Amino acid sequence: MAVKGLWGTMDDFLKQCQQSGDSAYSAFRSLLERLENPATRAEARVFLSNLQKRFDTKEASDQCLQTFHFQIQDIYLEQYEGYQRRKKLTMMVIPSIFIPEDWSFTFYEGLNRHPDSIFKDKTVAELGCGNGWISIAIAEKWSPLKVYGLDINPRAVKVSWINLYLNALDDNGQPIYDGEKNTLLDRVEFHESDLLAYCRDHHIELERIVGCIPQILNPNPDAMSKMITENASEEFLHSLSNYCALQGFVEDQFGLGLIARAVEEGISVIKPMGIMIFNMGGRPGQAVCKRLFERRGLCVTKLWQTKVLQAADTDISALVEIEKNSPHRFEFFMGLAGDQPICARTAWAYGKAGGRISHALSVFRCELRQPNQVKIIFEFLKNGFHQISNSLDLSFEDDSVADEKIPFLAYLASVLKENSFFAYEPPAGSKRFRNLIAGFMKTYHHIPLIADNVVVFPSRAAAIEDTLRLFSPRLAIVDEHLTRHLPRQWLTSLTIENTETDKPSEDVVTVIEAPRQSDLMIELIKKLKPQVVVTGMAHFEAVTSSAFEHLLNTTREIGSRLFLDISDHFVLSSLPGSNGVLKYLAGTSLPSHAAIICGLLKNQVYSDLEVAFVISEEENIFKALCKTVELLEGNTALISQYYYGCLFHELLAFQLADRHLPAEREGEKVKAGEMIGFASSAISVLNHAELSIAEADNSSLIHMDVDQSFLPIPSSVKAAIFESFARQNITESEIDVTTSIKQFIKSNYGFPTGSNAEFLYAECSLALFNKLVLCCIQEGGTLCFPVGSNGNYVSAAKFLKANIVNIPTQSQEGFKLTEKILTNALKTLNKPWVYISGPTINPTGLLYTNAEIENILSICAKFGARVIIDTSFSGLEFNFNGWGGWDLEGFLAKLNSSDKQSFCVSILGGLSLKMLTGGLRFGFLVLNQPFLVDAFHSFSGLSKPHSTVKYTVKKLLDLREQRAGDLLDAIAEQEKLLGSRSKRLKETLENCGWEVLDAHAGVSMVAKPSAYLGKNIKLKVDATACAAKLDDSNIREVMLKATGLCINSSSWTGIPGYCRFTIALEDSEFERALDCIVKFKSVISS
Repeated sequence: MAVKGLWGTMDDFLKQCQQSGDSAYSAFRSLLERLENPATRAEARVFLSNLQKRFDTKEASDQCLQTFHFQIQDIYLEQYEGYQRRKKLTMMVIPSIFIPEDWSFTFYEGLNRHPDSIFKDKTVAELGCGNGWISIAIAEKWSPLKVYGLDINPRAVKVSWINLYLNALDDNGQPIYDGEKNTLLDRVEFHESDLLAYCRDHHIELERIVGCIPQILNPNPDAMSKMITENASEEFLHSLSNYCALQGFVEDQFGLGLIARAVEEGISVIKPMGIMIFNMGGRPGQAVCKRLFERRGLCVTKLWQTKVLQAADTDISALVEIEKNSPHRFEFFMGLAGDQPICARTAWAYGKAGGRISHALSVFRCELRQPNQVKIIFEFLKNGFHQISNSLDLSFEDDSVADEKIPFLAYLASVLKENSFFAYEPPAGSKRFRNLIAGFMKTYHHIPLIADNVVVFPSRAAAIEDTLRLFSPRLAIVDEHLTRHLPRQWLTSLTIENTETDKPSEDVVTVIEAPRQSDLMIELIKKLKPQVVVTGMAHFEAVTSSAFEHLLNTTREIGSRLFLDISDHFVLSSLPGSNGVLKYLAGTSLPSHAAIICGLLKNQVYSDLEVAFVISEEENIFKALCKTVELLEGNTALISQYYYGCLFHELLAFQLADRHLPAEREGEKVKAGEMIGFASSAISVLNHAELSIAEADNSSLIHMDVDQSFLPIPSSVKAAIFESFARQNITESEIDVTTSIKQFIKSNYGFPTGSNAEFLYAECSLALFNKLVLCCIQEGGTLCFPVGSNGNYVSAAKFLKANIVNIPTQSQEGFKLTEKILTNALKTLNKPWVYISGPTINPTGLLYTNAEIENILSICAKFGARVIIDTSFSGLEFNFNGWGGWDLEGFLAKLNSSDKQSFCVSILGGLSLKMLTGGLRFGFLVLNQPFLVDAFHSFSGLSKPHSTVKYTVKKLLDLREQRAGDLLDAIAEQEKLLGSRSKRLKETLENCGWEVLDAHAGVSMVAKPSAYLGKNIKLKVDATACAAKLDDSNIREVMLKATGLCINSSSWTGIPGYCRFTIALEDSEFERALDCIVKFKSVISS
């Protein structure tokens, strides 16, 4: 029979096919065009029927493949019956595509183990469809909505379409309809696609993905780099069904890189409840195959396992090479009957000698454990963070760990993806986090708290110590379980004789340890009459509220403030246990003399990741605690708040809003008598320090008053942050930052770190500085600040009651220290401690040269001063002509050999600015003198950085040392941006009547509002009129009210008349800030 317009006879068709495989493919491609045309479709299908009949025996069919380069044969599906009760499919193959054999038959058997509903009415994709037989069989048996057969080999796709017509039409060319009046042509499509690219590009969401794709690396890697076209050689196109190229995944070492990529692409296009089914050769071992899926957040079921002979045309030498270079051993067997595994090298040798080798073959069914969250994680990874996927591990033996970690990773991924920087959060804690805590208390414990009843601290220990410093009681009784991190001096002092005097000394806090049992605690309270009590509760007493009420009543009668720790009894669960304290608070307001402390440590994943919060319903206490945490701790780590915020959110997200009526609560039953107030030194500092401005929920203040960068976080930093949480089983060496910090300070400052150097770490450098202040106080030293120092540091030292001297500086010297000024200051002081911000000076943004710092240090050595060099604000120098950096090693070695034994230099630093980490804080301190080390350790309540932070920091420091392009380019870009910002801000300020001190580095600069000082101004804010005469003390408040711009005044900078502006704002915020400065000028003028 002839096909009109193409060949005269079937013999002519076969004659063309006989010429070569390419000619046979060309002939069938022409035939496919006829099948695609409805007018010639039936005739072309009849031609195919006659072609098959021409070679109707197995021998003839095999000979046809050899002679005519094609084969049409039946695949018997044995014991199942499709809708048409067909037991076979008619399929064609050509030499340049995958020819069905045991590999794909086993895969189909695995699919066949599913119930009929598995594919019914579902959207399905088959990866590596070859000649399309499995896609067609799925459509035939299970009636899916649509099957997309995908293959990277263009010839395979064309042959699949021919096979679709072969089975969708009968031998007479007429459509075969199923029970739903559809044909296979309605249910199946074939497309050329690199894995799931077609579905991704056409926004097709899949419900089922099945794949039977290559799992051996091509022994000739260069071959895989060729362009894949239908005109490529038959040998190359056929190799695509046997081999894969390196994919950039850790699984490449097992030949499973292509499967790994298929899974990750599948996660992005599959619907949440979708299923992926893959054929997995057992050569790498079953554990390796299973882990590929599990570490990507999939639950795995093995559907079917058998042994198959290794295809004779597949070269396993690439696996031999992998074994040679790694300890891994692949699994092969000698023949199908062999039960003892042999390695790839042995299998290769056995095969070369004529033996047949086999390997296990399994069919795995995979479903996403937490589909929406896992999809968010991989959506983040595919946007420039592919390298992290090799570190990702979402496999968990314990479901409770998975339920906690995966949602957090998804939240972190969305934060890092959607935000270019970490937004400003008040030091009292993220507003979102405090709202979540209040929401949890309201929903689960019926306590109607609001965010402004909650203050967040880095740890329970910090909350207790900072609270005691705020009140500075003469005598405090503290539960013996809570004293471990309190200063040693407090626990050894016996200054309790003055209990009846009117004006006790504020400088000594005596802490008496007490047993946790409430009756013993109450007996001590009655006898000793402490001003502050900090205690937890025994487990047997925490179930009911009676012990708590007894404590409340006793402390009220005595006049003691009570801070009750509920950390051990606070459970983050949708079924929290009975808690007597919270039960009491559901019905009664928290008395004004009492507050609740709660440390959050009970998570399933990170045992040492801590955040604490304090609850007070007394507004004055809340405000004072907010300021105290800002002065003594800086900011609680934002990502730690994210973590616990995620846990709270998971417990609140499914709850219906406002379902619970507000609790009916009694007011405070009996007003407390006279209580200890805040320490007078604390009151003075809290009233006068320029701390963060409390924002209303609907306000949009512009913060040029915080030492934080809001510039874009580089992708390498985001990658390190995410990886630190995504990894499991991080080793100690991966979080040991000391070697990296040593190298960092040596290369940046030439600072010597001998064997006696002690490296200390904290969540931020401010916390470390405050411990040094306490060491200074303990020694009876005088802390010297140059005029023009960081206002928060100065206020913190005052809060801690240090003896402070301000060293005058001069405008003509850029408010830097000089030899003459320093000599005059130190010669009258006993035990001086000198604070120096450098190389970059905060707040002025000027730089100390190497010569200048050497001169300063030589004067300090002469007077035996202890020096604190604070490098926290250094590392972003944008105008450093003639600066040259620091190299102090040789000079310090010479100074340290001087007669003055008390002289020492401690280096304090942080990496937030230098490494562009935005809201991720990390502080370090290097001490070189044994006395200081011992003194420092006597103040143990330090909130240390979590292991994830140390992992991130080490990773970034190592990248910097390796001179990784991405990170260095980002640093250079930000230095350039800051230089441009500094210049623009200077121009704007000068045009508006300010005197500006030209900055060279860092994120801040100072300027004097010369044109405004002494001017009278009238403002109307929220219908309230106010008038003021502008001076040093009120310009910050006036500018805030007039424009919404937050700056620091001269009371913060310490430089008379000079205000501080920070410039590392987000682009639009910086533009708004410039507009505010111009607006302020117009307001003053009018």
